[in-house]
Amino acid sequence: MLELAILGSGSSGNSALVCLGETRVLVDAGLSAKQLCLRLEALGVDPDSLTGIILTHEHGDHTRGIEVFCRKRPLPVYATTHTCAVVRENVNSAVTWRPFESGSQLSIGNIKVDSFSVPHDAVDPVGFVFRCEQSSIGVLSDVGHVTRMIVERLKGVDTLFTEANYDEVMLQNDTKRPWSTKQRISNRHGHLSNDQTAELVSGIAGPNLTRVVLGHLSSDCNTSELAISVIERKLADSGLNEVAVECADRAKPLPLRAAARASAKIPVPVEEKPAKSSRVCEPSTPEPQTDLPNDWKQTEWAF
Repeated sequence: MLELAILGSGSSGNSALVCLGETRVLVDAGLSAKQLCLRLEALGVDPDSLTGIILTHEHGDHTRGIEVFCRKRPLPVYATTHTCAVVRENVNSAVTWRPFESGSQLSIGNIKVDSFSVPHDAVDPVGFVFRCEQSSIGVLSDVGHVTRMIVERLKGVDTLFTEANYDEVMLQNDTKRPWSTKQRISNRHGHLSNDQTAELVSGIAGPNLTRVVLGHLSSDCNTSELAISVIERKLADSGLNEVAVECADRAKPLPLRAAARASAKIPVPVEEKPAKSSRVCEPSTPEPQTDLPNDWKQTEWAF
């Protein structure tokens, strides 16, 4: 089954990890190379064991770690043809570029990846659906508005990782950003508000939806509590009260978790036991989370 971890998400850097067995795909590399390594190791993943990197778009908070990270690891980097052309101008490391066209399907190891175009102020931004026979994960990064294509491509996924960048009232009341920046954030090629993300989640939700992870939250114009409450309220209105909603952190990773409910996807044979069997289920031990020192300093983007 597919597993998803979030190494970090915010205007200072974004990166996630999708795994299936020995196939390990880094989705964006917007953290420093040092932080990419530290956070992968905190998840129990050897940075040298990665299968490849796939990019949503070329902005620095999604690509800035590639140059240094790939110096010791000549990994293949998958991106649309236009995104490859832009990113490779600033990367001198031994990278094998694997361009693809937006809307196409590709295979990385034993994971199938569907790509689709999204509206954002980048050269050729895309979202992804990662698939295997047992589960699927939707990844939607920077997006200005939700299109019909986005809804259709993400419909029915088991886990969704999507941005919820800002609260509309907090953005309008913000005194740090000029009006032009606020317009860029909220326009049709900027970022999604909590309310827009809630509409998206409601539109793609089905009986398989297990988990929603919210990312790219603004440090000034949003809070995790507010974003989660908006999404949970919309899910409750749709009768989907069992979907887990959480926010990715800027400074520490969310651990690897299965994309789907195992019992719903893979029937497990039930061992026949005598009616008076004394065997009981043992409680599982929760996976420990590792806090990392927040010793990295990167320039905040305007949004």
